[in-house]
Amino acid sequence: MKHLLNLSTPLPLLLLANIACASVADVALETLMESYWEDTLKASPLTATYLGHSDYNDLIDDLSPEAFAARTQTMDAALAELASIEIQQLSDDNRVNFEVFEWMLRNERRTRDFDAHLFTFTTLGGWHTQFASMVAMTPFFSADHYRAYVQRLSSFGTYTDQNISLMREGIEKGYTHPCAVLEGYAGTISGYLPDGIENSVFHGPLDRMPDTIPANIQARLRHQGRAAIAEVVLPAYQRFLDFYNDEYEPACRQNVGLSSVPNGEALYRHWVTFYTSLPTNPAAVHELGLSEVKRIKVQMLAIIEEVGFDGGFEAFLEMLRTDPQFYETDPEKYMAVAALIAKRADGKLPLFFSYLPKLPYGITPIPDAIAPKTTTAYYQPGSSDGSRAGQYFINLYDLASRPLYELPALTVHEAVPGHHLQFAIQGEMEGLPTFRRQYYFHAYGEGWGLYTELLGIEMGIYRTPYEHFGRLTYEMWRACRLVVDTGMHMQGWTRQQAIDFMAGNTALSLHNVVSEIDRYITYPGQALAYKHGELKIRELRARAETALGADFSLRDFHSEILTSGAVPLSVLENIIDRWIAAQKSG
Repeated sequence: MKHLLNLSTPLPLLLLANIACASVADVALETLMESYWEDTLKASPLTATYLGHSDYNDLIDDLSPEAFAARTQTMDAALAELASIEIQQLSDDNRVNFEVFEWMLRNERRTRDFDAHLFTFTTLGGWHTQFASMVAMTPFFSADHYRAYVQRLSSFGTYTDQNISLMREGIEKGYTHPCAVLEGYAGTISGYLPDGIENSVFHGPLDRMPDTIPANIQARLRHQGRAAIAEVVLPAYQRFLDFYNDEYEPACRQNVGLSSVPNGEALYRHWVTFYTSLPTNPAAVHELGLSEVKRIKVQMLAIIEEVGFDGGFEAFLEMLRTDPQFYETDPEKYMAVAALIAKRADGKLPLFFSYLPKLPYGITPIPDAIAPKTTTAYYQPGSSDGSRAGQYFINLYDLASRPLYELPALTVHEAVPGHHLQFAIQGEMEGLPTFRRQYYFHAYGEGWGLYTELLGIEMGIYRTPYEHFGRLTYEMWRACRLVVDTGMHMQGWTRQQAIDFMAGNTALSLHNVVSEIDRYITYPGQALAYKHGELKIRELRARAETALGADFSLRDFHSEILTSGAVPLSVLENIIDRWIAAQKSG
């Protein structure tokens, strides 16, 4: 662990000493980082709620052109101020903070040079599903919490109209999603239009007000909340559904590649570096993917031989997709299998980590409204104040497409020691600037998740050859992403070519293959993060093992990775190199 407090020194003296030792550059950087992140939360109250900040729970994001321009100006001002800071005068910790902050700020600002904000949703979800998921992230312990909630619900109409305006601009500029991925997407909107407002997801908090709120105030708040749902929220969802059906889907584009939209090639190249946090390019990513597919295929064939299967690779995949022994029809039993895997992993954590988080996590079904079009599972972080646990969301839609042999790899990735440890530990690192405890660097986060799938072998998570094959098919899935994502967005691949490539190289069900390909089409570049991050962490572990020999501690290496907080991969490499040097000298 690091940044441990020496309790033999009185706390006030420590604080005074830190202030006295801080340079002008240190103070300037720390002030800038905190003020910028506070501005970020103010500019996106929904993000603030998601991260566990309750100060803006009565507000909603402003998506007007004026607000967009003001946010861009804030970024430009922060970059200018950052450029004036003397790096040589910074403390060692703040030099790392500078590097991380500069990368984040520069790349977020570069994104605004494109029209990417006109894509307001992906097949994973969009502003309308995220607003609904906000309900589960909002505290409801007092009358003020409910007043804030009613105010936010009352603002949803404006927020909806602003999103529709952005999508109309997208239609005008050619920034619409391809027709092929939109089939059935209207259901993610109509799913929030129930029969009767009492069946709305937004009504749930009104049904469970705490007894500490006086009855007369409860009645008033419940009336106001119901009015906001009936008069603002549900009509807004209906407006969006009508717009989507009448204007947006008919304007869909034919080519699936981002290169087919104006300035799309440049945008995709930006996404490649943004999501990998490495100085790479689409051609290099494509070749890396092909190389990884070839390497993993050898290991998959070895398992097919091990189990004595009488047939080739394609026949084995077909057997895995169709044999009833690999599937569960009861949602509760499927959830129970996932929970058992998670608890087995929990029991192994102290053997592999010298620092573990305080925050727990739960296991929850993905909401029915978005399950058909979304991914197999995902993780939702808990709140920064510890009042909300992390959640491992599992997709129970069409269980015939969700084989049990994939669950061990899926669970270690999304729960422990994957995303839950990563997010929970990151949020607890009080010695880090606030933005480093909350910002998400995709290659770091998803790379850690994929790395933990491999770590699951050492933890004893995979108990049968089929579960080992499930892990390999998940790794192959991430390798195929490098090929199909770059193939579709830069090399002219069709959607069907991408589907065929992934179906021919993984044991994923065809439903999952199609869902994944549609995800890559609507979320260009993000899927490249996983493999790049995993390979970098494996590289750094091998480097540390070689350099430290018998003195290498896997528990401490893992804790160093996680207590550093999310960072670009280039920064992570520097952090581990310094850690190795410290272990040698210590």
